Amino acid sequence: MTTLSDRLTTDCLSILQLTDLHILANQDATLLGVNTAYYFDAVLAAAFAQHRNFDLILLTGDLAQDPVVASYRHILDKLQALAIPCICLPGNHDDSALMQQVFNTGLISCRKQLILKGWQIISLDSQVPGSDGGYLHEAELTFLADCLCSHAGQYTLVAVHHHCLKTDSLWMDKMMIENSEQFLAVASQHPQVKLVVNGHIHQIMDKAIAGVRVLGTPSTCFQFKPGSREFELDTTSPAYRYLQLHADGRIETDVFRLPGQLTGLLTDTEGY
Repeated sequence: MTTLSDRLTTDCLSILQLTDLHILANQDATLLGVNTAYYFDAVLAAAFAQHRNFDLILLTGDLAQDPVVASYRHILDKLQALAIPCICLPGNHDDSALMQQVFNTGLISCRKQLILKGWQIISLDSQVPGSDGGYLHEAELTFLADCLCSHAGQYTLVAVHHHCLKTDSLWMDKMMIENSEQFLAVASQHPQVKLVVNGHIHQIMDKAIAGVRVLGTPSTCFQFKPGSREFELDTTSPAYRYLQLHADGRIETDVFRLPGQLTGLLTDTEGY
């Protein structure tokens, strides 16, 4: 079995972020006209064809649209073949307890803290059962503060599903982390926090607040139209984010899309 230490070959921490897979129980089924399993597989293949090596894969929520074993097993099978550490976060469509049962192989897990190449990776659960919006409960904020206090000398990336800064899409910003100010207050008290990455928004975001860079990443399937007042899909293609975190705290990142545009999208949101 490949171990974490086997992959520590350079000073730069290389991360692949995948988000909002929305995998269905039947991998031939479609959501809003999109075969989500097909595009997850295609994005994963494209990422490794382009960059070849990663130290870590971060999957930042909404892994399943149908939160059942079959959905998560499809993801697990694809990830196991890579033999790379993977951290899986829950989103508003996920079953967090079931995820912890399925993603429990050692390399593939729902672990909440990882120290790798001088960087601390902290995963937070912003899920509110029965709601599309996010919230970080006191236990999550306490965990974050404890991790930061106990590793004050290590640069830190915080991963969470919901966004903590507005996207300027009115309908989407009703579903951000409700107590974002409290979350950002904790993060800003610790200068080693360099980066927050999230999913949920199905579009690119790159902002900064109090010295913390905040990155939103497109989905591996369909995207939401930026700046829209109501739910609206965009034809931009599925994507992934590539992150390089350097030992001196520098961050290099870019979003890479599959070629072409999505076609056959449905505007009826029933089922989403």
